[in-house]
Amino acid sequence: MNHEDYQMAAEHWTKKDASSVAMDPLRLKNAIEKYIQANNTCALATGVGDYVRCTPIEYSFRGGSFYLFSEGGKKFVALEHNKNVCLAIFDPYRGFAQLKGLQVERTASLIEPFSEEYNAQANFKKIPLAALKKLPEPLHLIKITPFLYDFLNTDFKKEGFASRQSLSLR
Repeated sequence: MNHEDYQMAAEHWTKKDASSVAMDPLRLKNAIEKYIQANNTCALATGVGDYVRCTPIEYSFRGGSFYLFSEGGKKFVALEHNKNVCLAIFDPYRGFAQLKGLQVERTASLIEPFSEEYNAQANFKKIPLAALKKLPEPLHLIKITPFLYDFLNTDFKKEGFASRQSLSLR
C-alpha cells in the first residue's frame, strides 16, 4: 500500500459516518453505558515511541469513569511518558450480523493510593483496605474518563440507525 491507500483506508469510517443515520446522543449514551455495565473486561492499549502494549484487564465503571486496579506491568512503561490510552470492550465474533464492540479514547490518570477516591473504589470492589495496606507494593489504580466513544452494534440497524455510532463528550 502507498500513502494514498493508507489515507483512504483511514478515512473509511469518517466518510461513511457523514451519511449515516445517527442516534440521539442521550439514547446512544444510555446504550453505551448499558453495554459497559454488561461487561467487566477490556483491552487497554498504551504506547510511547515504538513501544506499544495491549493489556486485557478488569474494569469497573462508576460516575462516567473506568477504574482499573493493577499490580503493575509493562503498560506502565508507556503510561509514564504518554497518558493517551484507548480501551476496547467487545463480544466474541459470531458473524457480521452480530457485531458488538466499543472503543474508548481518553487520557489516563493514576489515583494516589489510599486517597479518598482510591479508597472508595476499593470499597466498591470489596477489597479490604487492611489487605491492601499489607501488600509489599500498593495496587495501582488507573482512571480513564472517556471523551470519545465509537460503538459498533449491529442491533442498531433493526431500529433504522447505522451500526456504528460515535459519541463525543468534549
